[in-house]
Amino acid sequence: MEAVNRRNRAKKYGMVIDLDKCTGCGSCTVACMAENNIPFRKDESDKLLSIAWLHVYKLTNGKPFPHTDVCYLPRPCMHCEGHHGHSPCVSVCPATATDYDEETGIVSQIYTRCFGCRYCMAACPYHVRLFNWWDPVWPDGMEKMLNPDVSVRMRGVVEKCSFCYHRHQRAMEKAYLEGRRELEEHEYQTACTQACPAGAITFGDLNNPKHAVYRLKKSPRAFRLLERLGTRPKVYYLSSREWVRQAGDNHLQQEKQKI
Repeated sequence: MEAVNRRNRAKKYGMVIDLDKCTGCGSCTVACMAENNIPFRKDESDKLLSIAWLHVYKLTNGKPFPHTDVCYLPRPCMHCEGHHGHSPCVSVCPATATDYDEETGIVSQIYTRCFGCRYCMAACPYHVRLFNWWDPVWPDGMEKMLNPDVSVRMRGVVEKCSFCYHRHQRAMEKAYLEGRRELEEHEYQTACTQACPAGAITFGDLNNPKHAVYRLKKSPRAFRLLERLGTRPKVYYLSSREWVRQAGDNHLQQEKQKI
Protein backbone atom coordinates (compact mmCIF):
# COMPACT_ATOMS: atom_id res chain seq x y z
CA MET A 1 0.00 0.00 0.00
CA GLU A 2 2.85 2.37 0.80
CA ALA A 3 4.38 1.72 -2.61
CA VAL A 4 1.08 2.61 -4.29
CA ASN A 5 0.77 5.83 -2.30
CA ARG A 6 4.37 6.76 -3.10
CA ARG A 7 3.69 6.20 -6.80
CA ASN A 8 0.61 8.43 -6.65
CA ARG A 9 2.64 11.23 -5.02
CA ALA A 10 5.60 10.86 -7.39
CA LYS A 11 6.17 12.83 -10.54
CA LYS A 12 5.02 11.39 -13.82
CA TYR A 13 6.72 13.08 -16.75
CA GLY A 14 4.99 12.82 -20.08
CA MET A 15 4.11 14.52 -23.36
CA VAL A 16 1.04 15.87 -25.07
CA ILE A 17 1.41 16.16 -28.86
CA ASP A 18 -1.16 18.17 -30.82
CA LEU A 19 -1.51 16.42 -34.18
CA ASP A 20 -3.63 19.25 -35.54
CA LYS A 21 -0.56 21.50 -35.20
CA CYS A 22 2.14 19.08 -36.39
CA THR A 23 3.31 19.80 -39.94
CA GLY A 24 5.61 16.78 -40.25
CA CYS A 25 8.72 18.94 -40.67
CA GLY A 26 10.94 16.49 -38.76
CA SER A 27 12.61 19.12 -36.56
CA CYS A 28 11.89 16.98 -33.51
CA THR A 29 13.71 14.00 -35.04
CA VAL A 30 16.77 16.08 -35.95
CA ALA A 31 16.89 17.68 -32.49
CA CYS A 32 16.61 14.26 -30.85
CA MET A 33 19.50 12.86 -32.90
CA ALA A 34 21.73 15.84 -32.14
CA GLU A 35 20.90 15.89 -28.43
CA ASN A 36 21.34 12.17 -27.82
CA ASN A 37 24.39 11.40 -30.01
CA ILE A 38 22.44 9.19 -32.39
CA PRO A 39 24.75 8.15 -35.26
CA PHE A 40 23.72 8.26 -38.88
CA ARG A 41 24.83 6.23 -41.87
CA LYS A 42 25.93 7.41 -45.29
CA ASP A 43 22.84 5.82 -46.84
CA GLU A 44 19.93 6.90 -44.65
CA SER A 45 17.44 5.66 -47.25
CA ASP A 46 17.67 2.14 -45.79
CA LYS A 47 15.44 2.51 -42.75
CA LEU A 48 16.19 -1.04 -41.60
CA LEU A 49 19.74 0.00 -40.77
CA SER A 50 19.27 3.63 -39.69
CA ILE A 51 18.39 4.62 -36.11
CA ALA A 52 16.04 7.36 -34.93
CA TRP A 53 14.52 7.49 -31.46
CA LEU A 54 11.69 9.70 -32.67
CA HIS A 55 9.88 8.82 -35.88
CA VAL A 56 7.27 10.95 -37.63
CA TYR A 57 4.61 8.90 -39.41
CA LYS A 58 2.22 10.04 -42.13
CA LEU A 59 -1.40 8.97 -41.75
CA THR A 60 -4.22 9.41 -44.26
CA ASN A 61 -7.94 8.84 -44.01
CA GLY A 62 -7.81 6.61 -47.09
CA LYS A 63 -10.33 8.67 -49.05
CA PRO A 64 -9.77 9.88 -52.62
CA PHE A 65 -9.34 13.54 -53.57
CA PRO A 66 -10.90 15.98 -52.73
CA HIS A 67 -11.80 14.28 -49.43
CA THR A 68 -8.23 13.21 -48.61
CA ASP A 69 -6.97 14.23 -45.17
CA VAL A 70 -3.38 13.87 -43.93
CA CYS A 71 -2.02 13.74 -40.38
CA TYR A 72 1.59 13.55 -39.15
CA LEU A 73 2.22 11.62 -35.96
CA PRO A 74 5.52 11.90 -34.01
CA ARG A 75 6.20 8.74 -32.01
CA PRO A 76 8.75 8.78 -29.18
CA CYS A 77 8.95 6.11 -26.50
CA MET A 78 5.61 5.91 -24.70
CA HIS A 79 7.23 5.29 -21.28
CA CYS A 80 4.39 2.95 -20.38
CA GLU A 81 3.29 2.49 -16.81
CA GLY A 82 1.10 -0.57 -17.16
CA HIS A 83 -1.35 -1.82 -14.57
CA HIS A 84 1.47 -3.21 -12.40
CA GLY A 85 3.61 -0.08 -12.31
CA HIS A 86 6.03 -0.79 -15.14
CA SER A 87 6.10 -1.22 -18.90
CA PRO A 88 6.04 -4.49 -20.90
CA CYS A 89 9.72 -4.11 -21.79
CA VAL A 90 10.75 -3.91 -18.12
CA SER A 91 8.88 -7.13 -17.41
CA VAL A 92 10.81 -9.23 -19.91
CA CYS A 93 14.38 -7.87 -19.64
CA PRO A 94 16.56 -10.65 -18.12
CA ALA A 95 19.52 -8.32 -17.56
CA THR A 96 17.56 -5.53 -15.80
CA ALA A 97 18.98 -3.23 -18.48
CA THR A 98 15.72 -1.30 -18.51
CA ASP A 99 13.88 -0.10 -15.44
CA TYR A 100 10.88 1.98 -14.37
CA ASP A 101 11.82 4.99 -12.27
CA GLU A 102 9.24 5.38 -9.51
CA GLU A 103 10.28 8.99 -8.89
CA THR A 104 9.81 10.27 -12.45
CA GLY A 105 7.82 7.61 -14.32
CA ILE A 106 10.56 7.38 -16.95
CA VAL A 107 11.55 4.02 -18.41
CA SER A 108 15.35 3.99 -18.45
CA GLN A 109 17.81 2.10 -20.64
CA ILE A 110 21.17 1.04 -19.15
CA TYR A 111 23.39 0.26 -22.12
CA THR A 112 26.24 -1.34 -20.17
CA ARG A 113 23.87 -4.03 -18.86
CA CYS A 114 22.25 -4.82 -22.21
CA PHE A 115 23.56 -7.90 -24.01
CA GLY A 116 21.26 -7.59 -27.02
CA CYS A 117 18.72 -10.36 -26.51
CA ARG A 118 16.01 -7.99 -27.86
CA TYR A 119 13.22 -9.39 -25.68
CA CYS A 120 12.22 -5.80 -24.95
CA MET A 121 11.83 -5.10 -28.67
CA ALA A 122 9.50 -8.06 -29.00
CA ALA A 123 7.46 -6.98 -25.97
CA CYS A 124 7.05 -3.33 -27.02
CA PRO A 125 3.78 -2.85 -28.97
CA TYR A 126 4.92 0.56 -30.22
CA HIS A 127 8.20 -0.48 -31.91
CA VAL A 128 10.09 2.34 -30.22
CA ARG A 129 13.17 0.27 -29.36
CA LEU A 130 16.00 -0.11 -31.84
CA PHE A 131 18.90 -2.53 -32.02
CA ASN A 132 22.28 -1.00 -32.77
CA TRP A 133 23.91 -3.25 -35.37
CA TRP A 134 26.93 -1.04 -35.97
CA ASP A 135 29.54 0.80 -33.96
CA PRO A 136 28.97 4.55 -34.41
CA VAL A 137 31.21 6.22 -36.98
CA TRP A 138 31.44 10.01 -37.05
CA PRO A 139 32.83 12.20 -39.86
CA ASP A 140 36.17 13.81 -39.09
CA GLY A 141 35.73 16.58 -36.56
CA MET A 142 32.11 15.79 -35.74
CA GLU A 143 33.06 13.96 -32.55
CA LYS A 144 33.73 17.42 -31.10
CA MET A 145 30.03 18.21 -31.43
CA LEU A 146 28.83 15.24 -29.35
CA ASN A 147 26.81 15.89 -26.22
CA PRO A 148 29.05 15.11 -23.22
CA ASP A 149 26.00 14.36 -21.05
CA VAL A 150 24.91 11.38 -23.17
CA SER A 151 26.97 8.21 -23.57
CA VAL A 152 27.66 6.93 -27.08
CA ARG A 153 26.25 3.43 -27.48
CA MET A 154 28.29 0.50 -28.69
CA ARG A 155 26.97 -2.01 -31.20
CA GLY A 156 24.92 -4.94 -29.96
CA VAL A 157 22.66 -3.03 -27.55
CA VAL A 158 19.10 -1.73 -27.64
CA GLU A 159 18.46 1.99 -27.38
CA LYS A 160 15.41 4.24 -27.23
CA CYS A 161 14.02 7.64 -26.27
CA SER A 162 14.79 8.59 -22.66
CA PHE A 163 12.78 11.84 -22.46
CA CYS A 164 16.24 13.49 -22.41
CA TYR A 165 16.71 12.24 -18.85
CA HIS A 166 20.19 13.76 -18.68
CA ARG A 167 18.49 17.16 -18.75
CA HIS A 168 16.49 16.17 -15.68
CA GLN A 169 19.67 15.21 -13.85
CA ARG A 170 21.32 18.49 -14.81
CA ALA A 171 18.28 20.48 -13.64
CA MET A 172 18.15 18.59 -10.35
CA GLU A 173 21.83 19.32 -9.69
CA LYS A 174 21.24 23.01 -10.29
CA ALA A 175 18.19 23.02 -7.99
CA TYR A 176 20.14 21.20 -5.27
CA LEU A 177 22.90 23.81 -5.38
CA GLU A 178 20.24 26.49 -5.01
CA GLY A 179 18.69 24.72 -2.03
CA ARG A 180 15.57 23.54 -3.86
CA ARG A 181 14.04 20.08 -4.14
CA GLU A 182 11.43 20.81 -6.82
CA LEU A 183 11.83 21.81 -10.46
CA GLU A 184 9.91 24.48 -12.31
CA GLU A 185 8.17 23.39 -15.50
CA HIS A 186 10.61 25.21 -17.78
CA GLU A 187 13.70 23.76 -16.09
CA TYR A 188 13.25 20.29 -17.55
CA GLN A 189 12.19 20.16 -21.18
CA THR A 190 13.07 17.65 -23.89
CA ALA A 191 14.99 18.61 -27.03
CA CYS A 192 12.08 17.78 -29.33
CA THR A 193 9.74 19.99 -27.31
CA GLN A 194 12.02 22.99 -27.64
CA ALA A 195 12.74 22.37 -31.34
CA CYS A 196 9.14 22.06 -32.57
CA PRO A 197 8.45 25.24 -34.61
CA ALA A 198 4.68 24.68 -34.46
CA GLY A 199 4.57 24.29 -30.68
CA ALA A 200 2.86 20.93 -31.11
CA ILE A 201 4.79 19.15 -28.32
CA THR A 202 4.20 19.94 -24.65
CA PHE A 203 6.24 18.27 -21.91
CA GLY A 204 5.89 18.24 -18.15
CA ASP A 205 4.63 16.46 -15.04
CA LEU A 206 1.30 14.77 -15.72
CA ASN A 207 0.59 14.75 -11.97
CA ASN A 208 1.25 18.46 -11.44
CA PRO A 209 -1.84 20.70 -11.87
CA LYS A 210 0.48 23.67 -12.53
CA HIS A 211 1.93 22.06 -15.66
CA ALA A 212 0.30 22.46 -19.07
CA VAL A 213 0.31 18.72 -19.78
CA TYR A 214 -1.92 18.13 -16.74
CA ARG A 215 -4.67 20.21 -18.32
CA LEU A 216 -4.11 19.10 -21.90
CA LYS A 217 -4.36 15.38 -21.13
CA LYS A 218 -7.94 15.96 -19.93
CA SER A 219 -8.99 17.53 -23.23
CA PRO A 220 -11.87 15.82 -25.07
CA ARG A 221 -9.49 15.70 -28.05
CA ALA A 222 -6.95 13.60 -26.12
CA PHE A 223 -6.18 9.94 -26.83
CA ARG A 224 -3.30 7.50 -26.47
CA LEU A 225 -1.89 4.93 -28.88
CA LEU A 226 -3.24 1.39 -28.47
CA GLU A 227 -4.84 2.40 -25.19
CA ARG A 228 -6.94 -0.76 -25.05
CA LEU A 229 -3.77 -2.80 -24.41
CA GLY A 230 -3.58 -1.36 -20.89
CA THR A 231 0.01 -0.16 -21.20
CA ARG A 232 -0.99 3.31 -19.91
CA PRO A 233 1.48 5.33 -22.02
CA LYS A 234 2.60 8.75 -20.83
CA VAL A 235 2.42 10.26 -24.31
CA TYR A 236 -0.98 11.77 -25.12
CA TYR A 237 -2.11 12.99 -28.52
CA LEU A 238 -4.64 15.67 -29.39
CA SER A 239 -6.79 15.78 -32.50
CA SER A 240 -10.21 17.10 -33.39
CA ARG A 241 -10.47 14.56 -36.23
CA GLU A 242 -12.33 11.39 -35.34
CA TRP A 243 -10.53 9.22 -37.88
CA VAL A 244 -7.17 10.16 -36.34
CA ARG A 245 -8.31 9.16 -32.86
CA GLN A 246 -9.64 5.87 -34.22
CA ALA A 247 -6.36 5.19 -36.03
CA GLY A 248 -4.52 5.68 -32.74
CA ASP A 249 -6.17 2.58 -31.34
CA ASN A 250 -5.82 0.55 -34.54
CA HIS A 251 -9.52 0.85 -35.26
CA LEU A 252 -10.75 -1.20 -38.21
CA GLN A 253 -14.07 -0.29 -39.75
CA GLN A 254 -16.33 -3.30 -39.86
CA GLU A 255 -17.91 -3.82 -43.25
CA LYS A 256 -21.52 -4.82 -43.32
CA GLN A 257 -22.04 -8.38 -44.37
CA LYS A 258 -23.94 -8.71 -47.60
CA ILE A 259 -27.06 -10.80 -47.41
